[in-house]
Amino acid sequence: MKTVAGHTARKRFGQNFLVSPGIIHKIVDAIAPHPGDTVVEIGPGLGAITEPLLERIDHLHVVEIDRDLIARLQQRFPPERLSVHEGDALKFDFGSLKGSGPLKIVGNLPYNISSPLLFHLVAFAQRVHDMHFMLQKEVVDRMVADPGSKDFGRLSVMLQYHYHMERLFVVPPGAFNPAPKVDSAIVRMIPRKVGADEATALQGGRAKDALLAVADGDAAKDPALFARVVTAAFSQRRKMLRNTLRELISEADLAALGITPTARAEDIGVADYVRLANSLADLAGR
Repeated sequence: MKTVAGHTARKRFGQNFLVSPGIIHKIVDAIAPHPGDTVVEIGPGLGAITEPLLERIDHLHVVEIDRDLIARLQQRFPPERLSVHEGDALKFDFGSLKGSGPLKIVGNLPYNISSPLLFHLVAFAQRVHDMHFMLQKEVVDRMVADPGSKDFGRLSVMLQYHYHMERLFVVPPGAFNPAPKVDSAIVRMIPRKVGADEATALQGGRAKDALLAVADGDAAKDPALFARVVTAAFSQRRKMLRNTLRELISEADLAALGITPTARAEDIGVADYVRLANSLADLAGR
């Protein structure tokens, strides 16, 4: 077990602590916190980003599950500067922290729960101004991937429907202690606009109903159906859409929508999935 600054890094919590001053400075500059912002840090760890964030804002919220780290943070920072929320980020109600100013969520997300956590955060997207996360580079590449690439998948479609996303820069293993075996990357996520039905679902805390929100163009009429279509399409990536979606739509109807039946899931874009799901929603409503 690796010990960092007197703390034993716990593998079950996916702990890799950022120690590079240069990278820390770049991350905080990217977040660009301002007085009046409500900033929430997921997994503050040893406080590498916590301290420089507090140099720019009056108060910071952190969500941490490791009690040893919580004790260290509480000894280091007074409660009027730092609110520590003990618990699992996968179950935390981030929307409860929304104040009068912009809500910003940041963090070095544990690799072992990054995808489930990203989906959990979708339920709060419309209360958030922006998010900046450090994740495994492979995950970030999937998040921002374009249709037609090998990285484009279910995660790409579901998150790109909710957010404008940008990979900012790569973070090498040497920036951490203990050093992970892979590169990391910083991603910026800015929520897209949503419509009335989806906003109501989000405000009501119905995470399942709120999984899909409105993009800047067409909206998914039935969010659950949209999610089902995307999941089915990517369930067997090597198969053609006419096969993976045969339980939902015929080959002729796919072609009528302008979607090539012999295409594979990664060959069509987010707007195509919205159009496909909305066509099925219209058929079901007749």
